[in-house]
Amino acid sequence: MSLENKNHQLLSKIATNDKHGENSPYFDGWKAYESNPFHPTKNPQGVIQMGLAENQLCFDLIEDWIRNNPKASICTLEGVNEFRNIANFQDYHGLPEFRNAVANFMSKVRGGRVRFDPDRILMSGGATGANELIMFCLADPGDAFLVPSPYYPAFVRDLCWRTGVQLIPVQCHSSNNFKITREALEEAYMKAQEGNINVKGLIITNPSNPLGTTIEKETLKSIVSFINENNIHLVCDEIYSGTVFDTPKYVSVAEVIQEMEECKKDLIHIIYSLSKDMGLPGFRVGLVYSYNDEVVNCGRKMSSFGLVSSQTQHFLASMLSDNKFVEKFLAESSRRLKERREFFTKGLEKVNITCLPSNAGLFFWMNLRSLLKEKTFEGEMKLWRLIINEVKLNVSPGSAFDCSEPGWYRVCFANMDHETVEIALMRIRAFVNGRDNGKNMEMKRWKSNLRLSFSSRRFDEKVMSPHMMSPHSPMPHSPLVRAT
Repeated sequence: MSLENKNHQLLSKIATNDKHGENSPYFDGWKAYESNPFHPTKNPQGVIQMGLAENQLCFDLIEDWIRNNPKASICTLEGVNEFRNIANFQDYHGLPEFRNAVANFMSKVRGGRVRFDPDRILMSGGATGANELIMFCLADPGDAFLVPSPYYPAFVRDLCWRTGVQLIPVQCHSSNNFKITREALEEAYMKAQEGNINVKGLIITNPSNPLGTTIEKETLKSIVSFINENNIHLVCDEIYSGTVFDTPKYVSVAEVIQEMEECKKDLIHIIYSLSKDMGLPGFRVGLVYSYNDEVVNCGRKMSSFGLVSSQTQHFLASMLSDNKFVEKFLAESSRRLKERREFFTKGLEKVNITCLPSNAGLFFWMNLRSLLKEKTFEGEMKLWRLIINEVKLNVSPGSAFDCSEPGWYRVCFANMDHETVEIALMRIRAFVNGRDNGKNMEMKRWKSNLRLSFSSRRFDEKVMSPHMMSPHSPMPHSPLVRAT
């Protein structure tokens, strides 16, 4: 018996099963980046991380607020008087001022059209913990949740790994821009029933990861009607709700159920986080907002396994209670996201690369079907390996998102500065032009130009350092640590 098998015998089935999802090409791209990370001066031909959905475009606004509000932190002379109270606080309900501030912030993000009850907010360690928490509350091992595809690859980890829940894809297609249809929901649900699978609910992401689109009000109403008729739960992942930068305006499920006369509200649950809208994934603020009293009661007990630190709650309560700052931040974040997406996609249009129309998120859904030698998922992976190994860009292949059609790739655009975006565009254009010309002269030319440009340009190490994309230390990092 091998040493690996002996070690496996000493560990639990949960610890050693393959439901963590790390064997996905989504995470293989992260490993390629980790082994050869781009740096403008130290490693200009390294892999640029475009598989990380982080919002780093408005850190300057938060930094300015921190400088102007030193009392918000217990680690300053101005705020140290609160140290003892905050250091000793461990009630898993959370600081009242934190829950109130988050409830108000969630309302502002949704245009003030809905109100949230602070007493229904459950805390967890990031959206990952919040997703797992709601699964533990709603489903038993072997139960299933429907999920429209394409969907976030790490849902396999977040929703299934330790809970034993399974996911059943609801196939959506490019012919209608991957919109969720009642027919697709019915088909997936019926197929599960025929297989004697107990479907406990449907999980949707709005705005969508990876599409960057929002769900229209009428579609949301149809979805709510579907879960009501089948008496199953609806979990709405709304962690990108504050990243909407263009029309149509964002509509939350919370707004929809206000308008529906016949609605079983106790079947509705919202997942939220400050990782995307505020760009604070390291703060590990994940939230479950449930309209079900039993879920609130049970979930609050379970949340003791993954609370948000009292120091983080104290700081964020102060920041999110500053209405003037919040309004400025949301408006400026929206403006910068729109500007960045337009710059990137217009650069791609110069080499005839199109993207799915979108109005939200930290990424876009890039269409490279015209570059596939074979219109298959195998052809998609061959092209992806070229992009990773030759172009040195970590974009995520559509098959990792369980997309029904080959040739789509998710590209993240908000986790880097403008000059890195320009370099990424230069690489893509050189790659496409080189393929069109049937030779690799363009690729050689961009590498030469890159060396020349870096030798004559100064970079701010603080802005351009690789820690913007991923943590580095002598210990190797699992990509699961920062899966997003």
